[in-house]
Amino acid sequence: MVLYFSATGNSRWVARQIASAFGLSVQMIFEEKGCREALFPSDEPLFLVFPVHAWGPAITMYEFIQKMSVDGYRGQPIYAVCVCGDDCGRTDKIVAQALHRRGMCLTAVFSVQMPDSYILLPGFDVDEASVAAEKLQEAPARLEAIVKAIKQGGTASLYHAGALPRLKSSVYPLFRWYARRGNSFYATAACTMCGKCIRLCPTHTIVEDASGRPCWKKKGCTQCLACIHRCPQRAIEYGHITLRKGRYHHPDTF
Repeated sequence: MVLYFSATGNSRWVARQIASAFGLSVQMIFEEKGCREALFPSDEPLFLVFPVHAWGPAITMYEFIQKMSVDGYRGQPIYAVCVCGDDCGRTDKIVAQALHRRGMCLTAVFSVQMPDSYILLPGFDVDEASVAAEKLQEAPARLEAIVKAIKQGGTASLYHAGALPRLKSSVYPLFRWYARRGNSFYATAACTMCGKCIRLCPTHTIVEDASGRPCWKKKGCTQCLACIHRCPQRAIEYGHITLRKGRYHHPDTF
């Protein structure tokens, strides 16, 4: 089984490629209410595919691991595939420790570089079009190497931690705390009240106000950025910091 979380579509694309290569079913974790009870239906491997946020696993995936059922687990292989804009820090250790606390063992971890999408801090923006295109062009070869490594039992050089990985990932607990405790998202006058952002939100942080416009609760957001990147009208902003920044979603994501 391949379980994934995806905001901009990068991880969804990776998850589908892996599922196809191994002949496995694929599910988006927050859309499938029953997947916690059906994680280990047989001896097939489990793949966890997710974006890297603040050099750690996306909060939605991290919290899923903390609650997932261990019924049926008998030591089946568990693989993590980290989807990152640049490097992953010690995401591998964070995921391994989270699984270990649930009595499970991470077999191997890999990373796939895809176009960057984090835009909520100064100095962070989406990749230029040429850089994004290059990453998308190189991704299939990276996935082929990962699939080959798994089938042959090897994992060498297929996870990119980057420079100073422990230092970078030291901000991850702070990111989880900060993201959950407030946000500055709002809909501009360009909003057509289509409701897409409400449907996409994995934490149900976005609700309709009395006029039908989207309104963000102050607490609960995980900063996955699905809403801001996939708004068809580019009608969502985060304070003033995103006003002149780009938007991105995978070409196969609508």
